[in-house]
Amino acid sequence: MKKQTVTRNGNRKALENALYDAVLSLADKRECRAFFEDICTPAEIEAMVDRWQVAQMLDEGIPYRTVSEKAAVSLATVTRVARFLHNGNSGYRTIIDRMKSR
Repeated sequence: MKKQTVTRNGNRKALENALYDAVLSLADKRECRAFFEDICTPAEIEAMVDRWQVAQMLDEGIPYRTVSEKAAVSLATVTRVARFLHNGNSGYRTIIDRMKSR
């Protein structure tokens, strides 16, 4: 990760918010895919897809080891996702609950 040089003057939060606003402006799945393919490396997208799959499996009550095997991720990844799923910023929980109500 690069050294953060813009945090002292508050620009970092403004830049983060601009990114979030950009994501919120995407109209559909095609635009979302195009944006993420431009801004992320294939490995970064794969890691996000893996984490999302793990979060959904954990929410279904699937045991950690089974999740690790089925999602082909390390047990450390499963544990990290579980920690954020249960004690994070409610990001996973918000989306999982929203997807269930569709």
